[in-house]
Amino acid sequence: MTEQSKMGFFGKLTEVRKWIFVLFLGFILFWVFNFFTKSGDSSTIEYDTNLIQTQIKNVGKLVVTEGHFAEVLTYKDKKKTYIPGLSFDKKALVVINADVTVGFDLSQVKYDIDSENKILTITNIPKEEIKISPDFKYYDTESSTFNEFTGEDYNKINKLARESLAKKIEQSTLKSNAKNRLLSELSKMLVLTNSMGWTLKYDGTEVKSEKDLELKL
Repeated sequence: MTEQSKMGFFGKLTEVRKWIFVLFLGFILFWVFNFFTKSGDSSTIEYDTNLIQTQIKNVGKLVVTEGHFAEVLTYKDKKKTYIPGLSFDKKALVVINADVTVGFDLSQVKYDIDSENKILTITNIPKEEIKISPDFKYYDTESSTFNEFTGEDYNKINKLARESLAKKIEQSTLKSNAKNRLLSELSKMLVLTNSMGWTLKYDGTEVKSEKDLELKL
């Protein structure tokens, strides 16, 4: 092989090496770019997920609406005998003042986070908790020797009073006010997910507005 041929051969070899080096460098740059790009996306998703979880924890409190009710009951009990027209009676006028609370424990809200598809799904909203704290005052209590007031009578009065108060609560705005407060708290999740480009779902459908939430509750 002549000296000129050798120079041409080595020149071509050097050119091939240059292209190999360029391709290798390009591969390295492409890999580095993808690595940092994917890491950035992952970090963003993780940040979004943590932010949503923090917001749900902030919402997770006891939402309570309070009310006051008064009730007047006339309790009567008659103990009959074998003698026609003869009975032993007892009665009492009972005034009940009751403080009532209707609340939702939002710490019991259950949810699922799909970070990949950016979907927050509310899987459970707790039912309202109704607490009645009655105060009984007895007036004009009358009884007979053979039919005196016992613990059973007071239990009956307590039961009757709670049943009557429960009906009044249903007819009042107390439960609807509590529901509105619940809606207000859950709407914070909707605002957050919308601002972050996530989707909020509940009861199998997408929640796009506060009205959608209201219809589900």
